[in-house]
Amino acid sequence: MPRSPARRFVALSSLGALALAASLSAATAQPLTVVELFTSQGCSSCPPANANLIKVKDQPGVLALSFNVTYWDYLGWKDIFGRPEFTQRQVRYEPPLGHDGPFTPQVVVNGHADVVGAAPGEIQRLIAASGTINGPSLSLERGKASIGAGAAPGGKADVWLVRYAKGIVEVPVARGENTGRTLPHANVVHALEKLGSWNGAATVLDVPPATGGLSTAVLVQSPGGGPILAAAAN
Repeated sequence: MPRSPARRFVALSSLGALALAASLSAATAQPLTVVELFTSQGCSSCPPANANLIKVKDQPGVLALSFNVTYWDYLGWKDIFGRPEFTQRQVRYEPPLGHDGPFTPQVVVNGHADVVGAAPGEIQRLIAASGTINGPSLSLERGKASIGAGAAPGGKADVWLVRYAKGIVEVPVARGENTGRTLPHANVVHALEKLGSWNGAATVLDVPPATGGLSTAVLVQSPGGGPILAAAAN
């Protein structure tokens, strides 16, 4: 049965010391463009977007992340990477982006612009149109996330800790809309949690060590699915 391009689902140190630490550790940090793909192994429209994310994952200055959602699990295949918190992250994006509910595939760049992402070159065009993040300095090293001083929209931002598997993993799908297919995924996110907050003052947060060979990214983001203000990854 023909499918539309996207599948929609309706439903304590001193401040001076902190500033110095943030300044020194941020000196070599490279600004990143954050590309988030919301995808599902149970969605027949998603494989082209998965493939397009793979094409940009090694692009300099790009942090590409695959967030697998859960709302298509009922179609016969439970996504092995799907987590409710990933679905909730996508749901928070939809009102600011002008959508009435989440859909797959969806690519969100820097938290403020989105595209389906399945057509050739679609993700790359959105990256080019989004420009660079203009927020506080941010570095991630030696178990610390160092955020420089700056303007926090509304006086506060969330700091998110992301654990992801760098590289490509292929998943054979035995049931559902993608029965018999082996689907590649790039930089799959395995865990997402709030690390702390940033109010515009220079801040240093402890980052627990990663386990299981996972890589780490930290995102400073306006609350409620707002724009990403800064990002760093190891």
